[in-house]
Amino acid sequence: MPDSHPLHITVLTLFPEVFPGVLGASLPGKALKDGLWRLEALDIRSFATDKHATVDDTPYGGGAGMVMRADVIDAAIRGAEARFGAPSRKIYLSPRGRVLDQALVKELAAEPSLLLLCGRYEGVDQRVLDAQNMEEISLGDFVLAGGEVAAMALIEACVRLLPGVVGNAATMDEESFEAGLLEYPHYTRPAEWQGRAVPDVLLSGNHAQIKAWRKAQSEAITRQRRPDLWSSLQKMY
Repeated sequence: MPDSHPLHITVLTLFPEVFPGVLGASLPGKALKDGLWRLEALDIRSFATDKHATVDDTPYGGGAGMVMRADVIDAAIRGAEARFGAPSRKIYLSPRGRVLDQALVKELAAEPSLLLLCGRYEGVDQRVLDAQNMEEISLGDFVLAGGEVAAMALIEACVRLLPGVVGNAATMDEESFEAGLLEYPHYTRPAEWQGRAVPDVLLSGNHAQIKAWRKAQSEAITRQRRPDLWSSLQKMY
């Protein structure tokens, strides 16, 4: 049965037609259909007041590009709150924000409601971000054309953690970042493929040895590929 209070996510975007997109497929899509979470995508342009539905203007101080207007964004946020209630957290997807990691995903997935603002052009007038006390969250040190792809990534990461979405909860316990390590390699049939064999330990049936091998692989991969994670983990012990 669906939770009586499923996670409710409102997305403010200039392109509401792209939602749910990939979120409507596989496990997130099934969970959406089953009522384990809810999604509303609102068109920011519908909150503009002039006949051209203008949402942006040239930046004060000069410079390239356009900036999304504070009054239009504020109206969109207030309109969303009037329809769905005040969200527990309001987030602006921005490359200058806190980098999204699994710890933050867990925080967000535990909230009853989220409002995600997808910017475009050169960004959003700072005044509305301040007035609305928006959190800024980034996927990493790169720039996208807009916040929609980032919003989908954040939403999928959160939805996977909701009760009932992933059938075997133990699956998530061994995923990358859950223990501060990257995940170990996986293998399945056939036992040999193009001259490459599955490691013998995985065929041994010895669960203690398999567990130890997987832990050692996770540690080695983390040391090699993410020395920053490995260093942080060592400081914890």
